[in-house]
Amino acid sequence: MRLLSRVQGEIENWQKLENRVSDALELAGMEDEGIYAELDAEVTAIESELDRRELDAMLSGPYDDEDAILAIHAGAGGTDSQDWAEMLQRMYLRWAEARGFTAEILDYSEGEEAGIKSATIAIDGDYAYGYLQSEKGVHRLVRLSPFDSANRRHTSFALVEILPQVETDDEVEIKASDLRIDTYRSAGAGGQNVQKNETAIRITHLPTGLVVTCQNERSQMQNKENAMRVLRARLLDLKRQEQEAELAEIKGDYVKAEWGSQIRSYVLHPYQMVKDHRTDYETGNAQAVLDGDLDQFMEAYLRSTLAGKPA
Repeated sequence: MRLLSRVQGEIENWQKLENRVSDALELAGMEDEGIYAELDAEVTAIESELDRRELDAMLSGPYDDEDAILAIHAGAGGTDSQDWAEMLQRMYLRWAEARGFTAEILDYSEGEEAGIKSATIAIDGDYAYGYLQSEKGVHRLVRLSPFDSANRRHTSFALVEILPQVETDDEVEIKASDLRIDTYRSAGAGGQNVQKNETAIRITHLPTGLVVTCQNERSQMQNKENAMRVLRARLLDLKRQEQEAELAEIKGDYVKAEWGSQIRSYVLHPYQMVKDHRTDYETGNAQAVLDGDLDQFMEAYLRSTLAGKPA
């Protein structure tokens, strides 16, 4: 039903665009100078809509139309990196809000002085995973540290993971006997119910050693459901990594994915610039990017990937 609704929506949107083009052609044929300004604005709007639809057409991967799980992990650098991780969380929440997507924080670990050590967010919306796949990797921040009494420049790192949400277990098999489920008291804010009762969930997948936690809901059942969503996504990602590694080893170009070169740098001092090192796309409006303006980076990544460039 969800797929049917999505396809019907796409068809309706294309029909509306077709009608707008027909109306614009009809106006152009009237040769009335008084409507030229209105016609020019409509043509610009149609071109913009076509550009957006061209971008959507690039999202043809097996999971590109799915919802996404986004995880952020602070890197080395102490409080600065934890603050940077929280800045990234805010950036992605604002991006999701601007697109009309639903974002739900499933789990988080607060920093010792400021920021967060990690956060896991479910982002639901059409093609959420397709767009967000460009964000996977290490993000680097250069700025004057607000936590340094000498006001020196610091470099901070955070790792962003992007996983597709899968609604069924068709792709991955999860046996109840393979799970160890522990409950504990939430360490975060949430009221007396969260603090006094063991509502937080930790699920360990014994065959792989994967551990997933969820503590953001008041209900133990809700936390368990959310933890299983994340576990399915992580197991699917692990399966895909193994398949890609197998294929890449055959081709002779396999490189293990680890902490290393950053995919994007955010420089706030001594100048302002955000640059993606895979596509070379950059902008001087760093504040707009940190406020969630990421579409140009996502588009550049998709175009470079489609062109066969390394990403």
